[in-house]
Amino acid sequence: MRSTRTASLAACAALLLPPLLAACTDSPAPRTPPPKRPPSTSPAGDGPFGAPARIPSAPGLPGWAHGVGFAADGSGFVLLVQCVTDEARPANGFCRQQVAVLDRGARSWTPRSTPLPEIPATRGVTAGLTVLGSGRALIEDGGGDEPERTWFTRDGGRTWRAVDRRTVGRTPAIPDGGVLTTACAAPEGAGPDACARERLVVISPEDGRRRALAGAPELGAHPAPAPVAEPDGSWWVSGVDPASGRVAVAVSRDAGRSWTAGPLPSPGGRNAARHVTVVVGPDAVYAAEPGDPAEPGGGEPVRNPLRALHRSLDGGRTWTRTWTTGPAREPRSLSGLPVPGPGGRVWVPGDLRAYESTDGGRTFRSSAHGTAWVRRTGIGLLREDDRCLFRSTRDGVRWSEFRLACVDPVGDAG
Repeated sequence: MRSTRTASLAACAALLLPPLLAACTDSPAPRTPPPKRPPSTSPAGDGPFGAPARIPSAPGLPGWAHGVGFAADGSGFVLLVQCVTDEARPANGFCRQQVAVLDRGARSWTPRSTPLPEIPATRGVTAGLTVLGSGRALIEDGGGDEPERTWFTRDGGRTWRAVDRRTVGRTPAIPDGGVLTTACAAPEGAGPDACARERLVVISPEDGRRRALAGAPELGAHPAPAPVAEPDGSWWVSGVDPASGRVAVAVSRDAGRSWTAGPLPSPGGRNAARHVTVVVGPDAVYAAEPGDPAEPGGGEPVRNPLRALHRSLDGGRTWTRTWTTGPAREPRSLSGLPVPGPGGRVWVPGDLRAYESTDGGRTFRSSAHGTAWVRRTGIGLLREDDRCLFRSTRDGVRWSEFRLACVDPVGDAG
C-alpha cells in the first residue's frame, strides 16, 4: 500500500534529534591564522547588510531537505532524506540519506553521496549537518541508543573521512569558517541531561575536530553561543552573570581572543532566564529572552515562548528592555531569531503568526508575512517557511527566495 505524504513527514520530522556532543582528551591544536575582516558579501558591494545572496532553486532534488547551511561565499550543503514506507508492514520501510552541494560560483546543486547508512524508516533521522566554510562540512549521527559517528569533508562532499567527536587541545581564536558550540567539561563526555558544566569549543574547518576556546568568557555552567559570526564579524555568547545572577551576554570582535561581558536589564530570581539569542541588524543589536510571560495568569500556552526583547544601539555596551510579554500581549513566542531591519524595524516570527515593529520593539502589530523558523547562516538570516521554501536576507528588508527538494519524499515499499 502507498503511504500518505503527511504520515511520512510526521514520522521523519518527529525523530529529528540533535546529535550529542562529547568532550574528552587534550592534544596540541594547529596554529590558528589571524582573523580576517568580514567580507563584503553583497553583490552591490555595500557591506555585510547589502543585497541578499542569490541561491539557485533545485525543487527536483530527491527526498526531504533538512540541515541546510551556507558559507559566506554562497556555497552550501543540504542533507537529503528519502524515505520509502509501507503502511501495511512498517518494518519494511527505509530511508536513504545523501547531500546536495552548491559549489562556490555554481549555478546548480549537485547530489553527492554520504557515509550515512540506509536506516529503517521506523527509527527516523538522527543526523545533522554543519557547514564549516566553502566546500567544508561535518555530518554528525547517532546519540542516545545509537553509536555516535562523525564525518568531515573538505572537498564539497566528494570524499568524507571519519573524525573523533571528542575535544582535543585548545585554540586561541575562531578561524574563518569555524563554528562555536559547547561540549561537556564535567563530567567529561556526559550527555546534555547529565552535564554539570559545559565549555565553549570551536569546530575547526581544517579537520572537523573540536578544540576548547582558550579565552572563553565566564558566563556560568551552561553558556549558550551563537554558532556563527554576525555580519559585522562579532561573536556572541549568553549565560549568567557571575556577580548578579542575571542573564548576560558577551561579545568578541577579535574572533574570540577577548570578550566584553555584561548583564541585561532583566530581573533575576528563580525563574530568570539563563540565556538569550542575539542578532545584529543594520543599526541595532537585539537580544531575545526566552521564557513564559513575567506576569502570571491567563494566556494560551505557546511553543518557544518569548519573555522579553532587549535592544542596544551601541554594539552591546548598553541595553534597553523594549518589550516585555504579558498573558495577552503579543508576540509571546519566537521561532528562532528575530529579523532586524533599518530604522527600528524588527520582525518576530512566532508560534502561530508573526509580528512586526517599526520602533525598535516597543510596539508590535500583526504581520502579513506569515511565520517561519529563522536562523543565522554564512549568507545572512535564513527563513524556512515550509518543507521546501527558503528565503534569505542580509538587511531584514530584501529577501531572496529559493526552493529545495519539493517533490513528494514518500516512496512505496512495494
